Amino acid sequence: MWMQLLNAAGFPPIGNAFPRDWEQILKDANPAGFWESELRKGIYHATNPDPKTGVYLFPEDTRRHAVKVFIPGLIRTDRAFIDGAIATVRPWRQYARSLHRLYTIEREAKHKARAERGEENDIPDAIFLPPVLEWWMENFSLISDIVTRRYPFYMVAYDSVLEEPGRSVRGVFEWLKFGDVEAAIARVERSLRTQDEVADDLAREEGGVFEPEVIEMFDQLYQVVRTQEPLTQAFVDRLNETNERLSERIQTAVKETTQAQRERRKLVQAKLQEGRSDPEASPGSGSSA
Repeated sequence: MWMQLLNAAGFPPIGNAFPRDWEQILKDANPAGFWESELRKGIYHATNPDPKTGVYLFPEDTRRHAVKVFIPGLIRTDRAFIDGAIATVRPWRQYARSLHRLYTIEREAKHKARAERGEENDIPDAIFLPPVLEWWMENFSLISDIVTRRYPFYMVAYDSVLEEPGRSVRGVFEWLKFGDVEAAIARVERSLRTQDEVADDLAREEGGVFEPEVIEMFDQLYQVVRTQEPLTQAFVDRLNETNERLSERIQTAVKETTQAQRERRKLVQAKLQEGRSDPEASPGSGSSA
């Protein structure tokens, strides 16, 4: 969403609204586009210079550009490239629902592609971390990185932008001190909201495995962002305590997910060596080696 608003306000975007075949597969999940590039993994030695073209982005030449970077990528991004970070936070239930919907769209697209090629659907579906746990890990990592590296940041609640764009968007641009704020506000499309506050069964099931105190901290983290409260030391201490409480669960989930992904990659490679089309290919994307 923020890539669309920043683009409207006069920040040239780095990335495409729908990379590769995303428009055909994922447009329903985000009709206005994703605006992603390889820099979503971070702006650091592996992505800058561009490994394909050799083009290097200089910090001083990109200060008025907008680029979408995922939280793990922001954490590995060279500090010189962070002039300001706008972080949009969703409630954890809504986040889980959103990811489950996205995974379902991708999974159904791959199943359809295999059926169109007349191939058996004998590849296990992609494996991911539990979305609720991922929500916590990423937001905790983001706040830890902000506290450690102290770069300029602005955290804003997703719901606030849709419900009160005049106040929320204006606050961000007053902080940026640049850009056409009225054009950005006009670009907010409340009808594009693809999720709501009510979690589906999967999100409820995931949330049910956490203790009430942990759920309370999840909700408090979002509330701090929504009300624009400062990150006090007492709040950061509570975040650290909650993360310590979840540490064993996080380590187990990461280990199990990594192992399952590794085994699945081996199976996919074996199918390619048998002469099968790319099992990961989606309708209209063709095959790749």
